[in-house]
Amino acid sequence: MRADYDTSANAISIALTDARNAEHSDEVHPRAIVAVAASKPVEVQLLYPDLGLTEPLTAVAERYGLDVQALQAAAQSALAAPDRVVSVEVAAKSAA
Repeated sequence: MRADYDTSANAISIALTDARNAEHSDEVHPRAIVAVAASKPVEVQLLYPDLGLTEPLTAVAERYGLDVQALQAAAQSALAAPDRVVSVEVAAKSAA
């Protein structure tokens, strides 16, 4: 996963795949837009992350069956290194 916090736009982009083009977008939350290609989410745009990450990212995760903790890790990493692309690899939870 790659994420980028654009401070001038006050938005985080989280690339879920390497897809270059989306077929359409889905406004899952007033501050979360998902780009979709081949019926799968390929990118998440989170607007105004300073207003909070949990609610919009939870809405995205629930709609598309994504790992909310992985989305939060990517978003928080982007916030920690603004105006730079960060890469985040989140492994699946291990069976206990």
